Amino acid sequence: MVACRGSPNDGLGNQEVEGDLFPNATFLDRNDNEISSAELLGNPLVVNLWFSTCAPCAKELPDFAEVHAEVGEEVRFVGVNTIDSVEVMERFAGERGVQYELLRDQYAELANGIGAVAFPITLFVTSEGVIVEQTGVLDADELRERVADLIAVDQGA
Repeated sequence: MVACRGSPNDGLGNQEVEGDLFPNATFLDRNDNEISSAELLGNPLVVNLWFSTCAPCAKELPDFAEVHAEVGEEVRFVGVNTIDSVEVMERFAGERGVQYELLRDQYAELANGIGAVAFPITLFVTSEGVIVEQTGVLDADELRERVADLIAVDQGA
C-alpha cells in the first residue's frame, strides 16, 4: 500500500536510512532508457520520490522547482515517480514548474530499497552515495537549509 503523508513525523513508518548507501536501482527515463542509481552519483544529490495523486507531493513540487532553480548548478535534483505514466509525470511536474530530471521507479527498486511506505520522501545523498538525511514534506526554506547542509557535508565541512 502506498500512502501520502502530511509531515515527517506522522507515524506511517518509513524505514530509517540515514548513513546507508544509496540503493542499487534501475530507473527509466522518458524514453524508457535505463539509468542506474550509480549513474546519478558524483555530485550532491536530492532525490524526491513522489506521484501525482499524492496531495502533499503536489504541494511541495513548486518549492522543489524554486530551490532547484537557485542551486541546480551545485546539487543534482532528481524526481523519482513510482506510479505515473511518463505523460502524467511530465505534465504534473511541468504544471508545478519542475525543470529537473524526472525518472520512473517502475519496479519500485528504490522505494523498496529504502523501505518507503509513505510519500513524499526526499533523500539527501553525498556525491559518494551516502544518504545523509531522509525527510517527508518540505517547503522551500526547509529545502534550502537541508541542501546547504548536504553541500557542507559533501565538502567535508
